[in-house]
Parts: sequence; C-alpha cells; structure tokens
Amino acid sequence: MTRDLLVTYSFDVPDDDLVFKALADPTRRFLLDQLFARDGRTLTELESEVDMSRFGVMKHLKLLEEAGLVVTRKEGREKKHFLNPVPIRQIHDRWIDKFTERNVAALLDLKAELESEEPS
Repeated sequence: MTRDLLVTYSFDVPDDDLVFKALADPTRRFLLDQLFARDGRTLTELESEVDMSRFGVMKHLKLLEEAGLVVTRKEGREKKHFLNPVPIRQIHDRWIDKFTERNVAALLDLKAELESEEPS
C-alpha cells in the first residue's frame, strides 16, 4: 500500500453505487439472468424476453455497462452482450462475505454438534 494520494490505477474500479443501482431494478436483474443462462446475446434477443420497447432495453443495458456488469463486443453488424460477474463478486467480498463469515461458521459448528449427538 502506498501513501501517495495521487496514485492512479490502470484498470477501472467499479463504483459500488453504480453496481447497487444496477442490481436494484428487477428488469436489469432479469437481463443479467438471461445473460447468465446464455452469454453473447444481441439486443434483439434480449428485447424479445421482456415486455418493453427496444429503447427501454437499451437504457437498461447502458446502465449495466456503466456498472461494469455487462461488456459488449461487435461481431459484424451485431453487438453482443456478455455478463461480467466480477463486480458482483467484489460486492460480495466487500459487503456480504465479511458480515456472514462468523455467523456461518457458528451455524456449521452447531450443525456438526447436533448431528454428532446420539438420539435418546
């Protein structure tokens, strides 16, 4: 770790607020689920899965891209969308894992203890 406050990074660090905002909307979560099920979908394919206009789907995809949850690649005339799970994992590691580790360990210990006791 450095004490230099002017350090710059060569990679984009996703903003937690953008990721949380992107994940807060059920339509965006549904789009991410669709990409999880089959990556590399076009706008037309994703649009066919939701009951909204093409423009509405484009706005949702743009927000997902800004949050780093979706990356795109041009293939000929098509633009394919791919799930990027890294920001979700970073949220998990930063906000969920540290708060649940001790509780989960305690529950696993309790489970093991209860299962090892002989029934009366």
